[in-house]
Amino acid sequence: LCHWRTECMKTLERSDDLTLLPGLGRSMRQELIDRIPTVDELANTEIEQFIEGGTTIFTGIGIKSLEKFKARADLVKSQNPEPYLTEPIALPDPERELFFDIEVDSMQNFCYLHGFVERSNSDNNTEKYQAFYAVDLSPEAEEKAFEDAWQYIFKNQPCTIYYYSKYERTIWRKLQSKYSTVCSSEEIETLFDPVNSIDLLDVVRKYTEWPTKDYSIKTLAQFLNFEWRDEDPSGAASIEWFQRWSESKDQKIKQRILEYNEDDCLATRVLLDKIKRLNFWLL
Repeated sequence: LCHWRTECMKTLERSDDLTLLPGLGRSMRQELIDRIPTVDELANTEIEQFIEGGTTIFTGIGIKSLEKFKARADLVKSQNPEPYLTEPIALPDPERELFFDIEVDSMQNFCYLHGFVERSNSDNNTEKYQAFYAVDLSPEAEEKAFEDAWQYIFKNQPCTIYYYSKYERTIWRKLQSKYSTVCSSEEIETLFDPVNSIDLLDVVRKYTEWPTKDYSIKTLAQFLNFEWRDEDPSGAASIEWFQRWSESKDQKIKQRILEYNEDDCLATRVLLDKIKRLNFWLL
């Protein structure tokens, strides 16, 4: 599957396909392709020629969307491209930060790891990794890891929590429903309220532009020269490692899982720090 995806991406890159721009899917590509066949063509096109009567000539693509994709094409095709803010954003500056990432075996609907990198006063020298790992595949072990992670967050208040995508919130809602004695649904909603926790994927999508093919945490962090310690870093690989560990209890496999999760947390911190340094460009 990975080989097939790699070959598909190479094909798209060779053809400079419009779907290499984040958010520009197949239906939009089909609408544009007769007049704007490639990313390079979009970067070198004056889009005003496609605007008529307060909208564009492309069905389902408004002026703001066309301007957005034009800006992305311009960025991707520019020399030494750098990400930028599309509008100002005020991010908190708390004394304590928690960078949060979970690992879930989707085949067994089992959350086996809650990982955090904690940092004080934005000083990377204070960073400490804390993990809560299910000792086996039992519901009791899953509940214990969830409860320990919840108590850890509670003890670290006040703090700001950073995570990437709604996945953590979705899984914690499910865990609360399964193990309601750990915390209430109201407490989960309070925890993930934007006042207390920030989804950096939301920040990336709403306030930034990047010269990358997608906005996954791995793509963005690697663009920022962050490197995972593992040669095969992926959530799917972590699930495979966990399944092997659950059978063998090999501590080397467990350590591999923990290091991968820690690197995910650190990548989130690297991304946050970069966003705070981005310049604001008026489109």
